[in-house]
Amino acid sequence: MNGAVYITANHVSKEIKNQPILKDINLRLHKGAIYGFRGKNGSGKTMLFRALCGLILPTEGEVMVDGLKLGKDVSFPPSVGVLIEYPGFLAGYTGFKNLKMLASLTNTITDDRIKEAIRQVGLDPEDKRKYRKYSLGMKQRLGLAQAIMEKPDLIILDEPTNALDTDGIEEFKKLLLELKKENKCILIASHDKEDLEYLSDEIFVMENGEIIDHYERKGENE
Repeated sequence: MNGAVYITANHVSKEIKNQPILKDINLRLHKGAIYGFRGKNGSGKTMLFRALCGLILPTEGEVMVDGLKLGKDVSFPPSVGVLIEYPGFLAGYTGFKNLKMLASLTNTITDDRIKEAIRQVGLDPEDKRKYRKYSLGMKQRLGLAQAIMEKPDLIILDEPTNALDTDGIEEFKKLLLELKKENKCILIASHDKEDLEYLSDEIFVMENGEIIDHYERKGENE
């Protein structure tokens, strides 16, 4: 792929309570591409994503994002949106109010941009229902809106189509391909091989904390 490497993982390993969770992970990832990560539960996908966005530090090796070392130069990637496992929001607030509260932490986007992100994932920003009244699919969509609302350069999504219906999955695919055109670096973990094959430029297969295979795709989305 063309252009400078945006994310580098050099010999990343992680142990927790003397148990190896990640084993000698090496990656070179670029902007303007979608990377798929496939593997069974417990294969290490989620832990790898945590390491790539600074939520855990490796026991050995290093993660570099845009030339900055996580845990040394910066704690987290400078421009990142993350959806890992199930999204957590405040039950007594609307979707918009939840996202507005999160956006206030960095204060880099307007209310209009928050509403645009909510629409992008197929929700209504004017919906007055509280989060506790949301269906599982709506909760997942709000989690996706949270990950993209600040237009981050790096987007990390762990099982992003969980609880989405068929229409929701198709909308999600279209959204991701649009974000790729905006020169984002997108990482997706999914059990669904067909979705990964369709979306991804390169796929990594994980097992027992290792990348056991990877291959480039000329995906159907081209």
